[in-house]
Amino acid sequence: LKAFNVFLKCDLLFQERIHGTIWNEIDDLKAFKVLDLEDFEKMFSAYQRHQKEMGSTEDLYLSTRKVKELSVIDGRRAQNCVILLSKLKLTNEEIRQAILKMDEQEDLAKDMLEQLLKFVPEKSDTDLLEEHKHEIERMARADRFLFEMSRIDHYQQRLQALFFKKKFPERLAEAKPKVEAILLASKELIRSKRLRQLLEVVLAFGNYMNKGQRGSAYGFKVSSLNKIADTKSSIDRNITLLHYLIMIFEKNYPDILDIQSELQHLPEAAKVNLVELEKEVNNIKTGLKAVEAELDYQKRRMRESGDRFVPVMSDFITVASFSFSELEDLLNEARDKYAKALKHFGESEGKMQPDEFFGIFDTFLQSFAEAKQDLENMRKKKEEEERRARMEAMLKEQREKERRQKKAKAGSISEEGGEFDDLVSALRSGEVFDKDLSKLKRNRKRSGNQGLETSRERVVTKLNY
Repeated sequence: LKAFNVFLKCDLLFQERIHGTIWNEIDDLKAFKVLDLEDFEKMFSAYQRHQKEMGSTEDLYLSTRKVKELSVIDGRRAQNCVILLSKLKLTNEEIRQAILKMDEQEDLAKDMLEQLLKFVPEKSDTDLLEEHKHEIERMARADRFLFEMSRIDHYQQRLQALFFKKKFPERLAEAKPKVEAILLASKELIRSKRLRQLLEVVLAFGNYMNKGQRGSAYGFKVSSLNKIADTKSSIDRNITLLHYLIMIFEKNYPDILDIQSELQHLPEAAKVNLVELEKEVNNIKTGLKAVEAELDYQKRRMRESGDRFVPVMSDFITVASFSFSELEDLLNEARDKYAKALKHFGESEGKMQPDEFFGIFDTFLQSFAEAKQDLENMRKKKEEEERRARMEAMLKEQREKERRQKKAKAGSISEEGGEFDDLVSALRSGEVFDKDLSKLKRNRKRSGNQGLETSRERVVTKLNY
C-alpha cells in the first residue's frame, strides 16, 4: 500500500510537470505559432461519423424509419385486426363516420361488422392506450384504430345495434317459414280425410294380423306406422304390406293414392326443432330490447355533429317491432295447433318435437310414394314381358306361315316344271301336233303318281332296312 501511494504521488508530480512547465514553455516558443494545428487536429482527432445536413428528403425518411412503432395490444390480436382493416379498405376516420351515421351509405357489410365486433377495445386496452395518447403518431395500425374507436361513446353498443339492424331481415326470413311450416302441417294432419281413411285400413289389417289377445285395438301409435314397409310377404319377398295396401287402395279407395296433396307442408315441418326455433325467436326479442335501451340512452345525451343513431334506429325499431310482433303471434298459434295435432293422434304434449312427429308421417309418405313407383315398375315389367311373349308368338307364327307358303310355292314350281318338260318332249316327238292334248296331260299325271309311289316305296324300304 505504501509503495502504491509513492507511485501515485510520483505520477501526479509528473503530470504537473508536464502541464505546468513543459506546455508553458511550448506556448512561449515562437515556433508553436507556425504549427498547422488545424491539419494536426484533422489527422489525429477521434473518429466521428460523417454527418449530413438535416432537412433533405432522405434524412427525413431515415429519421422516420428510426422511430419505433408503439404497440400495447396483444401481437396475435393486433395482427388479425390489421388483416381485417386491410379487407375493409377504409381509413379509421371513414369507419368512424360510417358508425356514427349508422352506415347509411352501406360501406360496412354484415360480415365485416361481425368481424369488427371481435375487435372492440376492452377496458385493459383502453387504459393502456389512454396512457400513450400523446404518442398517437407512433401507434401501430391496430393500436391506433382501437384508440380512435374507443373515443366513440358507447362504441360497442352502437356496433351491436348496427349489426342487429342489418341482420334482422335475414333472421326474420329464416324463422318465419319454420313457424308457418309447423302451423300448416298441424292443420293438414288434423283435417286430412285421406289420411284418416288410410289409417282406418291400416288398423283393420293390423287387427286381423294380430287377432286374438292383441287384436280388436282401437288405435295404434304413429311411431308404428313405418313398420308397415318392413313387413314382407312370405310368397314374394319383394312385396311388403305397404305394397299390398296400395293395391287395395287402387282397387277400392283410389282417392287415398293422392294423399300427398293434402300434406304438402310435412317435409318442411319435419326439419324444424321447436326448442331451437323458440330460442332463436327469444334471441331476436332480446336484441330488439337492447336496441331500444341504447336508443333511450342516445336520446338523453348530447350528440356530436353527424351522429345519426337516433333518427335511423327510431325508424328501424318502429318497423322491426311490428314485424316481430307478427312473428310472435304466429309462433303462439303454431304451438297451439301443434299441441292439438299431438292430442288428435294420441300423443302426449311435450314428449315429441315437431321434427320427430312430422318426420314419422314424412317418412311414411316417402315410403308410400316409393312403393307406388315399385308397383308401377312391376306392372311395366310384366307388360313388357307379355308384349315380348306376344311378339315372339307372332314372329313364330309368321315364320311358320312363310315356311308353309315357301313349301307350297316350291311344289307348284315343281309341277309347272314337269309340264314344261313334257311339252318340250312332245315338241321333239311331234305329239304336240295331235288333236287330243288331254292324253298328254293324263300321261303326265299318271307318270307323276308312279313317281310318288316309287318314292314312298323307297322310304319304306329304308325304314325296313
